[in-house]
Amino acid sequence: MIIVLLLIILGLVALTSLAGGMVMALGSWLGPDRLGLPPGIQLPPEYLEGSPFSTYLIPGMLLACVVGGLHTAAFVLLMRRHRFAYLAATTAAYSILVWIFVQMSLIPFSALQAVYFAAGLAELGLLLLLLGITPTAERQATAQLAGVHGLGGGTLGPVRGDRTAVGSPHDRQEHSA
Repeated sequence: MIIVLLLIILGLVALTSLAGGMVMALGSWLGPDRLGLPPGIQLPPEYLEGSPFSTYLIPGMLLACVVGGLHTAAFVLLMRRHRFAYLAATTAAYSILVWIFVQMSLIPFSALQAVYFAAGLAELGLLLLLLGITPTAERQATAQLAGVHGLGGGTLGPVRGDRTAVGSPHDRQEHSA
């Protein structure tokens, strides 16, 4: 279920990043009139003031190639269960977070920025669940059950259920004798 959610988010971000980046780049290169885009979805040139860009060509290419490309690669690798799938998905998640962070520092706030930032955070959260770093309710219940039955599930490190953890290495030497 977690992989399916991650694939859905990766796929949606990939598609929208590729499409948005292409519209930005082609709109700057060909002109918005030639693309036949409605005026409501065209980005105003005022957003580029104070940025290193004079047109949306480079930002559009970066959005499509970097963010969209990384999300597409992560989606494909995760579908194939490739050994680098989690690394690719992590890189993709950070790419959208960085993209939105930079975008928010340059242009006025938009609800889409919040949506895509949340998507990046969701990607990272799902990856943590897949890697077993963030405990799930099922794993917590198993650990508690193991602790009740004396299997050492509720302890950290080399300390077993029948011994208590002691603070300093000196204290450990005294108690191990």
